[in-house]
Parts: sequence; structure tokens; C-alpha cells
Amino acid sequence: MDFRRKITGPPPDFAGPPSDIAGITAGPRRKVAGPPPDLAGKLPDHRRISPESCRTTAGLRRKRFEKRFSVLHISNMILAIGSMLYHATLQHMQQQGDETPMVWEMLLYIYILYSPDWHYKSTMPTFLFLYGAAFAVAHALFRFGIGFKVHYAVLCLLCIPRMYKYYIHTTDVPAKRLAKLYLATITVGSLCWLCDRLFCEKISLWYFNPQGHALWHTFMGFNSYFANTFLMFCRAQQRGWNPKVVHAMGWLPYVKIDKPKVQ
Repeated sequence: MDFRRKITGPPPDFAGPPSDIAGITAGPRRKVAGPPPDLAGKLPDHRRISPESCRTTAGLRRKRFEKRFSVLHISNMILAIGSMLYHATLQHMQQQGDETPMVWEMLLYIYILYSPDWHYKSTMPTFLFLYGAAFAVAHALFRFGIGFKVHYAVLCLLCIPRMYKYYIHTTDVPAKRLAKLYLATITVGSLCWLCDRLFCEKISLWYFNPQGHALWHTFMGFNSYFANTFLMFCRAQQRGWNPKVVHAMGWLPYVKIDKPKVQ
């Protein structure tokens, strides 16, 4: 006897699922296309990014120079502070704070001048950093006298050929004027320092003392600014940033750049 039942459909007394279940299983599916309409445009202001802010941020980035020049400007300020401390105290420790930043500054100039043609990007800054740290320790321990002056003069001489190369390859007239101002200020400042150094006793008897050493610091301050500005122009030319020398308040030159937009 075969007890297996052949199922051909639902039992006769089954009338189908309840209406609410049928609506869920058989009803049309809802397509979720986004947030509810009542939440659209109600994000907090601090979470919105407007096209204007994007354009402003991109514009600021297009007008920035490389960090090496920020470090160079900070080095100039550190040197100025160290020089003021030394001349105010005339102590050996403060003298280190004046002379050591002078060497660090020249190492930065050497890096900025020669790094564009250096194939190994990390080798030069690493070597110059270790050299500057080693000099700082040695100068603090041994307190070089004439050796410091000779060492500093050698570092300056290393920069001259590269600066001359930048000058002869620059065709922009205002940029070449920056290089001429750099040369004029360092020449006049050096003469002021040398005269004050050699004829200090005689000059101090004059009715009016021109303070040659103070003039040396003044001219060298402008000299550093002109050197930095000229190097910024040359570097911007190398990077294709369309540099232009403009003047603030009609007399103070600075470099304005316009980096090409990144597609």
C-alpha cells in the first residue's frame, strides 16, 4: 500500500496568505535613490565645502614657494636674534649664537644653489645637516677665532660661481636688478665693517661717529633679503611658475608666482 501523498497544490481549505503579508511579498519594491527629501540641503555649515573655498585653497597653494625658503627665512631671523644677543652681552656663549647660525645660513644657501643639479635628493641635505651639527659642537668646544673667519669666507666663495651662473642666465630686468642690489649691499657693508675694524680708534675721535659696524649689519640685512628674493625668482623659473618681481608700497621687491593648474 502506497502511503505517499501526491501533492498537486495547496490544501483545499488554504485561502492564501493574509493581506498584509501579501502586500510585503508581492508588492512593488521601493528604490532607494538618496536621502529623504526633507534632509536635502540641511547639512551644517561647517560640513559644507563650497566651490569658492575650494578655489581659494587652490589659489593659495598656487602662490606658495617651497619649504626650503621658509627654512631660509627662519634661519635669517635666528641669526638676527643671535647677533642682537651677542652685541648686547659680548659674552662667549652669545658669540656662539651669532657665529654658528652664520654657518648654518651659508649651508642653506649652498643647498638652494646646488640642489637643482644634484641627482640624489637626500644625500646633500643629510650631509649638510650633519656638517652643520658637527660644526656647532666643535665651535662650542674649541671656539675658533681666525679659523671661523676663514671657514665662513670659504663657504661664501662656494656660492659665488653659482650665483653668477644664475645671474647670466636671467633675462628678466627686475630680477637682475635684485642681483645688483645684492652685490652693492654686500660691497658697501663690507667696506663699512673693514673701515670700522681698521680705523676704530681714529673714527671714535670724530665729532660724528658713523658707526660702521652698525651700518654693516644694516646693509647685510638688506643683502640677505635681496639674495633670498633673487633665489626665489630663479627657483620659480626652474619650476615653470611664471615668476614676476613686483613691489610692495612701491619700493620693496618681492616675487609673485602663478603655478600652472594641475589637471
